[in-house]
Amino acid sequence: MKYSRLIAGTMTWGVWGKQLQKNQMIELMQHCIDQEITTFDHADIYGGYTTEIDFGIAFSESGIKRNTIELISKCGIQLESDNRTNTVKHYDYSKSYIIWSVETSLKNLKTDYLDLLLLHRPSPLMQPDEIAEAVSYLKERGLIANFGVSNFTPLQVDLLSKSVEISVNQIEFSLTQHTAMHNGSLDHITTKAITPMAWSPLGTVFREDNEQTRRIHKQLGDLLEKYNATEDQLLLAWVLRHPSKIHPVIGTTNKKRISDAAIAATINLELEDWFKILVACQGHEVP
Repeated sequence: MKYSRLIAGTMTWGVWGKQLQKNQMIELMQHCIDQEITTFDHADIYGGYTTEIDFGIAFSESGIKRNTIELISKCGIQLESDNRTNTVKHYDYSKSYIIWSVETSLKNLKTDYLDLLLLHRPSPLMQPDEIAEAVSYLKERGLIANFGVSNFTPLQVDLLSKSVEISVNQIEFSLTQHTAMHNGSLDHITTKAITPMAWSPLGTVFREDNEQTRRIHKQLGDLLEKYNATEDQLLLAWVLRHPSKIHPVIGTTNKKRISDAAIAATINLELEDWFKILVACQGHEVP
């Protein structure tokens, strides 16, 4: 396995979230590693192009050996930011920009290579051959080990994979956002031997209070004692149970929740319990 079963998402580590100080980042990195969460998911845009810098400073002083962790970053989204001259949010997948973006991420993260580079979102103007040239350049020079995409549809993956090998597709997937399970996305990922990663794996269960989430809480509550688990552990276990072997990207910076999430990987939901949770989400039995 190239990546840890659960992945630590860093979007809220910096100014877009908890604004962690250097020592706090170091402690959080080590805590994740202690829970066997060794893969850290970044994007150049996080924190308005600042979080990779903050993480890199912390990592360089942490004493953590580079070969004991995996670093992911994404590129392509151009935000309006004090750190860029953009006049509109857009996507840039030119060869020169992809290479420049990776080189910048490496400098910011204080590392010589990325274990995985992802294109953050598909662009209507992306040219597969030009992207392939950039990826080939980066791989030949050892700047990236693997290449993938994020938020791409099956057809978009097929379009790009004619020119370059795609090893990962990071998509939104959770109990409350499981369309990828029915629209062919996860089937396509499995057929193509692509590794799926899931952002926002807890969905809206803890963010919204409505009829759907109340049904889910009730069903999860009925299973807590049986599995000696928390609700968030059962939600992650539900995602992990899918045969495509999804790697959830967890965004919390809370150490206890990270420890709880790691335990979720050891929970094997029984078949009928998995469907009970799905039915609670949908509000009706499966067809």
